[in-house]
Amino acid sequence: MRSPPAPRPTFPAGPLARRRVLAQLAQLAGLTGLTGLAGAACGAVPATHAASTEPPAPRQRLAAAWRLPEGSGGELDRVGVLEIDWSAGRVSVQADHPAPGRAHGLHALPDGGFVAVAGRPGRWLLRCDAEGRLVQHHTLAGAQEPHTLGGHALLSADGRHLFTCETHPDTGEGWIGVRAPDTLRRIGGFSSQGLDPHQMVLDGEGQLWVANGGIPRLPDGRKTAMERMAPSLVRLAASDGRLLAEHRLADARVSLRHLAWAEDGSGRLGVALQAEHDDEARRRDAPLLAVLEAGRLVLPSQDTQGIGYAGDIAAGPGGGFVLSGQKAGRGLWWHPGAAERLTRVAELGDACALAAWDGGRGVLIAARLGLARWHVSDAPRLLRWPMPMSPDNHWLLLDPAA
Repeated sequence: MRSPPAPRPTFPAGPLARRRVLAQLAQLAGLTGLTGLAGAACGAVPATHAASTEPPAPRQRLAAAWRLPEGSGGELDRVGVLEIDWSAGRVSVQADHPAPGRAHGLHALPDGGFVAVAGRPGRWLLRCDAEGRLVQHHTLAGAQEPHTLGGHALLSADGRHLFTCETHPDTGEGWIGVRAPDTLRRIGGFSSQGLDPHQMVLDGEGQLWVANGGIPRLPDGRKTAMERMAPSLVRLAASDGRLLAEHRLADARVSLRHLAWAEDGSGRLGVALQAEHDDEARRRDAPLLAVLEAGRLVLPSQDTQGIGYAGDIAAGPGGGFVLSGQKAGRGLWWHPGAAERLTRVAELGDACALAAWDGGRGVLIAARLGLARWHVSDAPRLLRWPMPMSPDNHWLLLDPAA
């Protein structure tokens, strides 16, 4: 029996009074369908946030990691650069390097290059230049680097240090490694003030906000003793790791994983969540997003569309955030003007990696079969991968101002 065709893209028809706003808001393309922004949510967005005079770039470059299918021959895990030519409707591989294993996070460097970090429990970093050429492969070894990597790195505000999330394999303690950006070697470190540090961002004062996932782990990275989970969001002094602030959620079985700042100047920090409850029903009903604002970490929405698992988070329109509900196959948008709900904007198989540009008005989403684009001043687009490949959890938009 032949499989039914994929549903054709559809847009909901809004009332006449909302037509102008709806025309200015983009809808996200989905590989299995296309879902427009719901009328009620659109009505909550001020037109000043919806409008944009910045056209989407005709070409964009993404630092990415991906895996080739079994049987492809050679090393299946890759790190490189993808180029998207929107005019030609084509994704091409600009740079392609074998990796010792699955990469997780990627971080931009001042010279236009980037660092790729091994997934947990990682023991390597790769550095590429602005053209995507591999310039360094650093393997952690010896007493100077006893910890394993947690998947993300972050450059200090002055560019002198590269921070890496790490775990002591024997004790499970979380650490922030301090590295030289040019050699990737560890030159120091301090406690993450928690377990399982995953991602970091800098605030306007150059201090570190760290999402401690809070999951106790064995040396090989497997979860253990989940009753001892203790996730936290902490602010650390970038100079010496002093604890400046700490926030926790009431439910200790909700892990804090990924972070993004809102683009509206509000100082709002979005935290993508992943539920770790033993009971499946509780996991599926867990919230997807926490927001730090005015010194409080809150759960603005109990919407369960993301079934308790956010793969990534990026800035979205109007001071909001876009989250990839990876296990639900959905792109979900949260806006502070309709804080109690998430608006489904895409249905994408295995949607995960996100990259925002143009002040959060545009978002790229990696999915199982291709790349979807949402921009508020342009129609949705969808491009298939140039070959069979599975994108990893995160990617990085290079030259985002171009």
